[in-house]
Amino acid sequence: MKKWFFYLAVILATSSSLARAHSDEVKVEGKYVQVKEAVRLAAEQGDATAQYSLGEMFLQGDGVTQDTQEAVKWFRLAAKQGYANAQFNLGLSFGNGQGVTQDYQEAVKWFRSAAEQGHAKAQFSLGISYANGQGTMQNFEEAIKWFRLAAEQGDVIAQYNLGVIYLDGKIVAQNYPEAVKWFHLAAKQGYAQAQFNLGVSYGNGQGVTQNDQEAIKWFRLAAEQGHTKAQYYLGLNYANKQGATQDDQEAVKWFRLAAKRGDAAAQNSLGLRYDLGQGVTQDYVRAHMWFSLAASRQKDAQENRDKVAQRMTPAQIAEAQKLAHDCKKNNYTSCD
Repeated sequence: MKKWFFYLAVILATSSSLARAHSDEVKVEGKYVQVKEAVRLAAEQGDATAQYSLGEMFLQGDGVTQDTQEAVKWFRLAAKQGYANAQFNLGLSFGNGQGVTQDYQEAVKWFRSAAEQGHAKAQFSLGISYANGQGTMQNFEEAIKWFRLAAEQGDVIAQYNLGVIYLDGKIVAQNYPEAVKWFHLAAKQGYAQAQFNLGVSYGNGQGVTQNDQEAIKWFRLAAEQGHTKAQYYLGLNYANKQGATQDDQEAVKWFRLAAKRGDAAAQNSLGLRYDLGQGVTQDYVRAHMWFSLAASRQKDAQENRDKVAQRMTPAQIAEAQKLAHDCKKNNYTSCD
């Protein structure tokens, strides 16, 4: 049985990677100008919802000239009235230095204000702050606490992060069933990295009963969203008859998709398909090309390239080298 490998990246990014909270304001053709003026009037009269909405308008340049400083002004007014979305957006503004001098401590202050009101994205952002030690002392217990609160509200990135934390076992005791639990919740929401890791969990039987069919199901869902390793693993499933009927053409299809995204293992596997004529017409030039593209990152590909070269003419090798050069130059978009 093949051993699958997890995608272990924990998304402990800065707040710049997080989506802001947005107003649910409806734009009605012919009435938007009046709505905008009504929002401004209400904001000036102290309505927190209107202040937040006006801040969003200035942030996005939505019906007004974009002005991040003006956005911060209105977010701050709403935030001081306890409006959680505004507190979260103000935290992002401080974290990103957008419309205000970057200040991680201020970011943490506003994330906490919103998080304590149950704002899921703010809870996750506060968790990131603790995990990175940004604006506060690094504290993994606090980070996990806030990730869990956000995850329990359905925040998909928090769910994925918890899964990776329990899988990795570096800051908590390794717990495969707990990892699977959180990957499953995130995967059901369509999060590709969680779908891939859930597929790996089923493929390896880690935290769940081993099940190749379930592995393929989740690999496919991630692969269809463009997850490179899922595409490669799905190709392997079809090539090796693991949980699926052997189908060389399907294997080639998924290897090709991953190969064109720069995955060295997929490039090597696609080269082997061309070398052996499995799922494609045998073509040593194409085999050499794909082996060459992977060779700098994978020893097997170097060896495979050298082996196929022994069956090629100098002209064929030169053609393959040119194809590989052009393919890489064009970011793998002109390889076929």
